[in-house]
Amino acid sequence: MTNNTLTEKEYLDFCAFLEQHCGIVLGKNKQYLVKSRLGPLLSQFSCQSLSELIKQVMDIRKRELRAVVIDAMTTNETLWFRDRYPFELLTNRLLPEFSKLSRPLRIWSSASSSGQEPYSIVMTCLEYQARNPGSLSRGFEVLATDISASMLAHCNKGEYDALALGRGLSKERLQKYFTPSSQGCYQVKPELQRHVKFRQFNLLDSFSILGKFDIIFCRNVLIYFSPEIKRQIFGNFAKAINSKGYLMLGASESINGLTDSFEMNRCSSGIVYKSIK
Repeated sequence: MTNNTLTEKEYLDFCAFLEQHCGIVLGKNKQYLVKSRLGPLLSQFSCQSLSELIKQVMDIRKRELRAVVIDAMTTNETLWFRDRYPFELLTNRLLPEFSKLSRPLRIWSSASSSGQEPYSIVMTCLEYQARNPGSLSRGFEVLATDISASMLAHCNKGEYDALALGRGLSKERLQKYFTPSSQGCYQVKPELQRHVKFRQFNLLDSFSILGKFDIIFCRNVLIYFSPEIKRQIFGNFAKAINSKGYLMLGASESINGLTDSFEMNRCSSGIVYKSIK
């Protein structure tokens, strides 16, 4: 029988490990989350207790285990067109501003999870082009990154079951952008996949390898980070965004007191942050 209890020191040591390696701050009352996420890994790594697993995680030689643990702790479900307003802003304000761009528009989905956000961005851009012939004549490209290798594998495969497709995707878009595949699942059509590139990336790493972007989506991610790490990430976003570019955050996230590189723009459908450089 396995033991899923942790001492306070073991929990705090694991919290420190997680913050150092991926920026996530768990807080004092999230032991239940560690148990639920890491419990299934005990048999996989032949551990008799959560304490034993945490002890092994602290060993820098256990690279595979560390990667799997970080993957388990950072994997989150998401929705198609989550919160709606970011995609309304993209359609009604951002894409019109960039519609005459003399190069491909570059958009970054910085925490792509299981792929719904970047694919929703691509659908929005394609639908804007269809309604506005001649717009974005040089095309557009979406870079989608995530720390989770398993999520990126899922994104690249582009196959979703009925439960995932029922979370925010209309029947019209399902018919237009997906084809039926095996066992009741649906496959993203090539016309969507060709616009997006998936890449493993840690927001604590250097952004310079990614290039510059016109629009950056970083939604419902920074709420897990400490103020110090948020400042670091906002500073890197400021360097990675083109002049007059836009940063899209989650509804409960803000730049207040963390950066002066962006100005808040209130729109009828929500808030977006514009680079001041």
